[in-house]
Amino acid sequence: MKFNALRPRRLRRTPAIRSMVRETVLTPADFVYPIFVVPGTNVKEEIPSMPNCYHLSVDNAVKVAEEIYELGIPAVEVFGLPEYKDEIGSSAWDMTSPVQRAMKAIKEAVPDLVIVGDVCLCQYTSHGHCGCLTGHEVDNDKTLPLLQKVAVSQAESGADIIAPSDMMDGRIGAIREALDAEGFQNTIIMSYAVKYASGFYGPFRDAADSAPHFGDRRGYQMDPANAREALKEVHLDLEEGADIIMVKPALSYLDIVSKVREEIDRPVAVYNVSGEYAMVKAAAANGWIDEKRIVLEELTSMKRAGADIIITYHAIDAVKWMKEEAGK
Repeated sequence: MKFNALRPRRLRRTPAIRSMVRETVLTPADFVYPIFVVPGTNVKEEIPSMPNCYHLSVDNAVKVAEEIYELGIPAVEVFGLPEYKDEIGSSAWDMTSPVQRAMKAIKEAVPDLVIVGDVCLCQYTSHGHCGCLTGHEVDNDKTLPLLQKVAVSQAESGADIIAPSDMMDGRIGAIREALDAEGFQNTIIMSYAVKYASGFYGPFRDAADSAPHFGDRRGYQMDPANAREALKEVHLDLEEGADIIMVKPALSYLDIVSKVREEIDRPVAVYNVSGEYAMVKAAAANGWIDEKRIVLEELTSMKRAGADIIITYHAIDAVKWMKEEAGK
Protein backbone atom coordinates (compact mmCIF):
# COMPACT_ATOMS: atom_id res chain seq x y z
CA MET A 1 0.00 0.00 0.00
CA LYS A 2 1.37 3.42 -0.93
CA PHE A 3 1.15 6.10 1.77
CA ASN A 4 0.99 9.81 1.28
CA ALA A 5 4.39 11.43 1.89
CA LEU A 6 2.90 13.40 4.80
CA ARG A 7 2.55 11.19 7.88
CA PRO A 8 1.09 13.19 10.84
CA ARG A 9 2.10 10.39 13.22
CA ARG A 10 5.74 11.41 12.83
CA LEU A 11 5.04 14.38 15.07
CA ARG A 12 3.40 12.23 17.78
CA ARG A 13 6.10 9.62 18.15
CA THR A 14 7.74 10.61 21.44
CA PRO A 15 6.88 12.81 24.44
CA ALA A 16 9.66 15.25 23.52
CA ILE A 17 8.41 15.66 19.95
CA ARG A 18 4.80 16.05 21.09
CA SER A 19 5.94 18.75 23.50
CA MET A 20 7.85 20.62 20.79
CA VAL A 21 4.85 20.88 18.45
CA ARG A 22 2.13 21.31 21.06
CA GLU A 23 -0.22 24.14 20.08
CA THR A 24 -1.83 24.84 23.46
CA VAL A 25 0.22 24.97 26.66
CA LEU A 26 -1.15 25.44 30.17
CA THR A 27 0.85 27.49 32.67
CA PRO A 28 0.19 28.48 36.30
CA ALA A 29 -0.32 32.04 35.06
CA ASP A 30 -3.54 30.96 33.34
CA PHE A 31 -5.36 30.30 36.61
CA VAL A 32 -7.43 32.11 39.22
CA TYR A 33 -8.20 30.15 42.40
CA PRO A 34 -11.57 30.81 44.12
CA ILE A 35 -11.85 30.78 47.92
CA PHE A 36 -14.78 31.01 50.35
CA VAL A 37 -14.25 33.11 53.46
CA VAL A 38 -16.46 32.88 56.54
CA PRO A 39 -16.75 34.55 59.95
CA GLY A 40 -14.58 33.34 62.83
CA THR A 41 -10.94 32.42 63.32
CA ASN A 42 -8.99 29.23 62.67
CA VAL A 43 -11.82 27.89 60.49
CA LYS A 44 -11.04 25.36 57.78
CA GLU A 45 -14.06 23.19 57.03
CA GLU A 46 -14.34 21.08 53.91
CA ILE A 47 -17.35 21.81 51.70
CA PRO A 48 -19.15 18.43 51.37
CA SER A 49 -20.15 18.81 47.71
CA MET A 50 -16.75 20.24 46.74
CA PRO A 51 -14.00 17.91 48.06
CA ASN A 52 -10.71 19.64 48.86
CA CYS A 53 -12.40 23.06 48.87
CA TYR A 54 -12.94 24.76 52.20
CA HIS A 55 -14.74 27.42 54.14
CA LEU A 56 -11.89 29.52 55.48
CA SER A 57 -11.71 32.17 58.14
CA VAL A 58 -9.67 35.23 57.19
CA ASP A 59 -6.48 33.95 58.86
CA ASN A 60 -6.62 30.69 56.92
CA ALA A 61 -7.58 32.47 53.70
CA VAL A 62 -4.30 34.36 53.98
CA LYS A 63 -2.41 31.07 54.31
CA VAL A 64 -4.07 29.71 51.15
CA ALA A 65 -3.28 32.95 49.32
CA GLU A 66 0.37 32.60 50.29
CA GLU A 67 0.38 29.00 49.07
CA ILE A 68 -1.09 29.78 45.68
CA TYR A 69 1.30 32.69 45.17
CA GLU A 70 4.26 30.42 45.90
CA LEU A 71 2.91 27.97 43.31
CA GLY A 72 2.90 30.70 40.68
CA ILE A 73 -0.86 31.17 40.50
CA PRO A 74 -1.27 34.92 40.01
CA ALA A 75 -4.77 35.55 41.35
CA VAL A 76 -7.43 34.59 43.86
CA GLU A 77 -11.17 35.28 43.64
CA VAL A 78 -12.81 35.93 46.99
CA PHE A 79 -16.35 34.80 47.81
CA GLY A 80 -17.83 34.92 51.27
CA LEU A 81 -20.54 34.10 53.75
CA PRO A 82 -21.61 37.13 55.79
CA GLU A 83 -22.43 37.37 59.47
CA TYR A 84 -25.92 38.67 58.65
CA LYS A 85 -28.36 38.87 55.75
CA ASP A 86 -31.17 41.27 54.95
CA GLU A 87 -33.53 42.16 52.11
CA ILE A 88 -31.02 44.33 50.25
CA GLY A 89 -27.83 42.43 51.06
CA SER A 90 -26.20 45.29 52.96
CA SER A 91 -23.49 43.03 54.39
CA ALA A 92 -22.08 42.86 50.85
CA TRP A 93 -20.59 46.35 51.27
CA ASP A 94 -19.98 46.19 55.03
CA MET A 95 -16.26 46.83 55.51
CA THR A 96 -16.26 44.49 58.52
CA SER A 97 -17.60 41.54 56.50
CA PRO A 98 -15.31 38.53 55.88
CA VAL A 99 -14.79 39.33 52.17
CA GLN A 100 -13.56 42.87 52.76
CA ARG A 101 -11.41 41.82 55.73
CA ALA A 102 -9.93 38.93 53.75
CA MET A 103 -9.06 41.18 50.82
CA LYS A 104 -7.27 43.62 53.11
CA ALA A 105 -5.38 40.85 54.91
CA ILE A 106 -4.38 39.08 51.69
CA LYS A 107 -3.18 42.29 50.05
CA GLU A 108 -1.11 43.10 53.11
CA ALA A 109 0.41 39.60 53.29
CA VAL A 110 0.88 39.03 49.53
CA PRO A 111 0.93 42.45 47.85
CA ASP A 112 1.66 41.09 44.36
CA LEU A 113 -1.20 38.58 44.33
CA VAL A 114 -4.08 39.80 42.18
CA ILE A 115 -7.36 39.90 44.10
CA VAL A 116 -10.64 39.44 42.22
CA GLY A 117 -13.83 40.51 43.96
CA ASP A 118 -17.12 38.87 43.03
CA VAL A 119 -19.86 41.51 42.96
CA CYS A 120 -23.31 40.06 43.50
CA LEU A 121 -25.93 40.07 46.24
CA CYS A 122 -27.18 36.47 46.35
CA GLN A 123 -24.90 35.42 49.23
CA TYR A 124 -25.98 38.43 51.24
CA THR A 125 -29.75 38.74 50.71
CA SER A 126 -32.27 37.03 52.93
CA HIS A 127 -34.17 35.84 49.82
CA GLY A 128 -31.14 34.54 47.92
CA HIS A 129 -31.66 36.51 44.72
CA CYS A 130 -28.98 38.60 43.03
CA GLY A 131 -30.62 41.96 43.49
CA CYS A 132 -33.19 44.14 45.22
CA LEU A 133 -36.76 42.86 45.03
CA THR A 134 -39.96 44.61 44.06
CA GLY A 135 -42.56 42.05 45.00
CA HIS A 136 -41.17 38.74 43.75
CA GLU A 137 -39.21 40.30 40.86
CA VAL A 138 -35.60 41.42 40.94
CA ASP A 139 -35.68 45.16 40.28
CA ASN A 140 -32.85 45.85 37.85
CA ASP A 141 -32.54 49.60 38.30
CA LYS A 142 -32.90 49.60 42.09
CA THR A 143 -30.13 46.99 42.25
CA LEU A 144 -27.53 49.05 40.38
CA PRO A 145 -26.76 51.51 43.24
CA LEU A 146 -26.28 48.55 45.58
CA LEU A 147 -23.81 46.92 43.21
CA GLN A 148 -21.94 50.22 43.03
CA LYS A 149 -21.55 50.16 46.82
CA VAL A 150 -20.24 46.58 46.75
CA ALA A 151 -17.73 47.35 44.02
CA VAL A 152 -16.36 50.43 45.74
CA SER A 153 -16.10 48.64 49.10
CA GLN A 154 -14.09 45.86 47.50
CA ALA A 155 -11.80 48.27 45.67
CA GLU A 156 -11.21 50.08 48.97
CA SER A 157 -10.36 46.72 50.54
CA GLY A 158 -7.67 45.95 47.97
CA ALA A 159 -9.42 44.25 45.05
CA ASP A 160 -7.50 44.71 41.81
CA ILE A 161 -10.33 43.34 39.68
CA ILE A 162 -14.06 43.78 40.20
CA ALA A 163 -16.12 40.93 38.72
CA PRO A 164 -19.87 41.63 38.57
CA SER A 165 -21.78 38.33 38.36
CA ASP A 166 -25.35 39.54 38.94
CA MET A 167 -26.44 39.88 35.27
CA MET A 168 -28.32 43.15 35.78
CA ASP A 169 -28.57 45.29 32.64
CA GLY A 170 -26.36 48.38 32.79
CA ARG A 171 -24.30 47.23 35.75
CA ILE A 172 -20.89 47.57 34.06
CA GLY A 173 -21.44 51.22 33.22
CA ALA A 174 -22.81 51.92 36.70
CA ILE A 175 -19.89 50.22 38.43
CA ARG A 176 -17.32 51.93 36.17
CA GLU A 177 -18.88 55.28 37.00
CA ALA A 178 -18.82 54.58 40.74
CA LEU A 179 -15.23 53.31 40.74
CA ASP A 180 -13.99 56.29 38.75
CA ALA A 181 -15.83 58.74 41.01
CA GLU A 182 -14.03 57.28 44.05
CA GLY A 183 -10.59 57.42 42.45
CA PHE A 184 -10.37 53.80 41.33
CA GLN A 185 -9.84 54.49 37.64
CA ASN A 186 -7.22 51.74 37.44
CA THR A 187 -9.42 49.05 38.98
CA ILE A 188 -10.21 46.43 36.32
CA ILE A 189 -13.73 45.22 35.58
CA MET A 190 -14.02 41.56 34.59
CA SER A 191 -17.63 41.15 33.54
CA TYR A 192 -19.56 37.91 33.89
CA ALA A 193 -20.98 39.05 30.56
CA VAL A 194 -22.13 35.60 29.44
CA LYS A 195 -23.53 33.88 32.51
CA TYR A 196 -25.98 31.12 31.77
CA ALA A 197 -28.83 29.93 34.00
CA SER A 198 -27.03 26.64 34.47
CA GLY A 199 -27.59 23.48 36.47
CA PHE A 200 -23.86 23.31 37.11
CA TYR A 201 -23.94 25.82 39.99
CA GLY A 202 -25.42 23.53 42.65
CA PRO A 203 -22.32 22.88 44.80
CA PHE A 204 -21.40 26.58 44.77
CA ARG A 205 -24.83 27.46 46.10
CA ASP A 206 -24.21 25.05 48.96
CA ALA A 207 -20.78 26.55 49.57
CA ALA A 208 -21.99 30.15 49.50
CA ASP A 209 -25.46 29.55 50.96
CA SER A 210 -26.81 31.44 47.95
CA ALA A 211 -29.70 29.37 46.60
CA PRO A 212 -32.82 31.48 45.92
CA HIS A 213 -35.59 30.93 48.46
CA PHE A 214 -38.25 31.07 45.74
CA GLY A 215 -38.30 30.88 41.98
CA ASP A 216 -35.04 30.74 40.05
CA ARG A 217 -32.64 33.04 38.19
CA ARG A 218 -33.79 32.38 34.63
CA GLY A 219 -35.32 35.84 34.49
CA TYR A 220 -31.89 37.47 34.55
CA GLN A 221 -29.29 34.81 33.72
CA MET A 222 -29.02 33.64 30.11
CA ASP A 223 -30.95 30.82 28.47
CA PRO A 224 -28.53 27.91 27.83
CA ALA A 225 -30.02 27.52 24.34
CA ASN A 226 -28.83 30.95 23.15
CA ALA A 227 -25.55 31.75 21.41
CA ARG A 228 -26.21 34.95 19.45
CA GLU A 229 -27.46 36.58 22.64
CA ALA A 230 -24.07 35.93 24.21
CA LEU A 231 -22.37 38.17 21.67
CA LYS A 232 -24.96 40.87 22.30
CA GLU A 233 -24.17 40.76 26.03
CA VAL A 234 -20.45 40.88 25.32
CA HIS A 235 -20.66 43.97 23.11
CA LEU A 236 -22.97 45.80 25.52
CA ASP A 237 -20.55 45.23 28.40
CA LEU A 238 -17.54 46.29 26.34
CA GLU A 239 -19.35 49.49 25.39
CA GLU A 240 -20.00 50.16 29.09
CA GLY A 241 -16.33 49.73 30.00
CA ALA A 242 -15.60 46.07 30.73
CA ASP A 243 -11.89 45.23 30.49
CA ILE A 244 -12.21 41.43 30.55
CA ILE A 245 -15.13 39.29 29.37
CA MET A 246 -16.11 36.05 31.11
CA VAL A 247 -18.12 33.05 29.94
CA LYS A 248 -19.69 30.90 32.66
CA PRO A 249 -19.87 27.88 32.89
CA ALA A 250 -16.94 26.61 30.83
CA LEU A 251 -17.24 23.01 29.67
CA SER A 252 -20.73 23.01 28.18
CA TYR A 253 -20.11 26.41 26.60
CA LEU A 254 -16.76 26.06 24.83
CA ASP A 255 -18.50 26.87 21.56
CA ILE A 256 -19.49 30.21 23.12
CA VAL A 257 -15.94 30.79 24.35
CA SER A 258 -14.68 30.22 20.81
CA LYS A 259 -17.26 32.61 19.33
CA VAL A 260 -16.39 35.31 21.86
CA ARG A 261 -12.66 34.86 21.26
CA GLU A 262 -13.13 35.30 17.52
CA GLU A 263 -15.35 38.35 18.03
CA ILE A 264 -13.31 40.51 20.44
CA ASP A 265 -9.75 41.62 21.09
CA ARG A 266 -10.06 41.86 24.88
CA PRO A 267 -9.00 39.14 27.32
CA VAL A 268 -11.49 36.28 27.70
CA ALA A 269 -12.01 34.41 30.97
CA VAL A 270 -13.93 31.24 31.73
CA TYR A 271 -15.25 29.91 35.03
CA ASN A 272 -14.79 26.16 35.47
CA VAL A 273 -17.72 26.02 37.87
CA SER A 274 -18.50 23.97 40.95
CA GLY A 275 -20.68 21.34 39.28
CA GLU A 276 -18.00 20.65 36.68
CA TYR A 277 -15.46 20.32 39.49
CA ALA A 278 -17.68 18.13 41.67
CA MET A 279 -18.45 15.67 38.84
CA VAL A 280 -14.76 15.06 38.26
CA LYS A 281 -14.11 14.62 41.98
CA ALA A 282 -17.01 12.17 42.37
CA ALA A 283 -15.96 10.06 39.38
CA ALA A 284 -12.34 10.03 40.54
CA ALA A 285 -13.34 9.02 44.07
CA ASN A 286 -15.15 6.01 42.58
CA GLY A 287 -12.12 5.06 40.51
CA TRP A 288 -13.97 5.63 37.24
CA ILE A 289 -11.53 8.17 35.76
CA ASP A 290 -7.90 9.26 35.98
CA GLU A 291 -8.41 12.60 37.77
CA LYS A 292 -5.08 14.16 36.81
CA ARG A 293 -5.46 13.30 33.14
CA ILE A 294 -9.10 14.42 32.95
CA VAL A 295 -8.51 17.73 34.74
CA LEU A 296 -5.54 18.73 32.62
CA GLU A 297 -7.42 17.73 29.47
CA GLU A 298 -10.45 19.81 30.47
CA LEU A 299 -8.36 22.86 31.36
CA THR A 300 -6.43 22.57 28.11
CA SER A 301 -9.73 22.47 26.18
CA MET A 302 -10.74 25.78 27.77
CA LYS A 303 -7.51 27.45 26.77
CA ARG A 304 -7.66 25.90 23.30
CA ALA A 305 -11.16 27.33 22.85
CA GLY A 306 -9.78 30.80 23.48
CA ALA A 307 -9.69 31.47 27.23
CA ASP A 308 -6.85 33.65 28.47
CA ILE A 309 -7.91 33.25 32.12
CA ILE A 310 -9.34 30.11 33.76
CA ILE A 311 -11.05 30.41 37.13
CA THR A 312 -10.95 26.91 38.57
CA TYR A 313 -11.06 25.01 41.85
CA HIS A 314 -8.58 22.59 40.26
CA ALA A 315 -5.87 25.27 40.11
CA ILE A 316 -3.70 24.09 43.02
CA ASP A 317 -3.76 20.44 41.98
CA ALA A 318 -3.28 21.31 38.32
CA VAL A 319 -0.18 23.39 38.97
CA LYS A 320 1.34 20.68 41.16
CA TRP A 321 0.70 18.09 38.44
CA MET A 322 2.17 20.40 35.80
CA LYS A 323 5.31 20.89 37.88
CA GLU A 324 5.61 17.12 38.38
CA GLU A 325 5.38 16.57 34.64
CA ALA A 326 7.97 19.27 33.95
CA GLY A 327 10.35 17.69 36.46
CA LYS A 328 10.30 14.26 34.84
